[in-house]
Amino acid sequence: MCPPEHFAVEYAINPWMDPGAGADRAAAIRQWEALRSTYESLGHRVSLIDPVEGLPDMVFAANGALVVGGRVYGARFAHPERAAEGPAYLEWFVRNGYDQVREATFTNEGEGDFLTLDHVILAGTGFRTDIAAHFEAQEFLGRPVVTLRLVDPRFYHLDTALFPLNGHNVAYFPGAFSPGSQEVLRRLFPDAVIAGEDDAAVLGLNAVSDGTHVVINEEAAGLRSALGRAGFEVVPVDLSELRKAGGGPKCCTLEIRG
Repeated sequence: MCPPEHFAVEYAINPWMDPGAGADRAAAIRQWEALRSTYESLGHRVSLIDPVEGLPDMVFAANGALVVGGRVYGARFAHPERAAEGPAYLEWFVRNGYDQVREATFTNEGEGDFLTLDHVILAGTGFRTDIAAHFEAQEFLGRPVVTLRLVDPRFYHLDTALFPLNGHNVAYFPGAFSPGSQEVLRRLFPDAVIAGEDDAAVLGLNAVSDGTHVVINEEAAGLRSALGRAGFEVVPVDLSELRKAGGGPKCCTLEIRG
């Protein structure tokens, strides 16, 4: 995770961002600290990267890389405003002893568009990540990668429209995906938890599950109920200030898989 010490809404690179409205950095820091404390209370270890001045979106750590089996596939951002984040995150991994680190050739935004299950990586394209990065990641990580096309600009990253519930199932909002990708998801995950548009529209699917607990935006009431019925322990959090830049719990969380 990356503390939001420099968080601001200074430009608009997704439909959620309104520089005229701005954001309350102090409130964002309080909300982020509560998210960090939530993870620690659930028994997870949180590692921190130092924020870099001039990179207000660096708090969204999920975009910094994809880490699977101890291999680190770096991010190459689509917008120049975030370009320096990729090298900053790769440097952190090198400094912390990761020796299988790959600088990406093709545009991709880390776990924003790559979500890992036990035997497959789901990969989004359509707005940020070049489909060529899906092939590059598959070759480097040695895991099958399934391409999913996003079609609604509100859900510009895969992690805004889908999250893994555990190693073999997901929750998702069908309307974020092309018809063919919806069919792929139905075939792969016949028992998926299906979210409605109201919950997707408050970034309810930008959630983090450890297989038992789901850390989720508190406003996603319908999805919270559905997850409870599916047997998950729902842990609501308030990240309303960070949502002004298009982020939620998952955006703030880069999951490191050894």
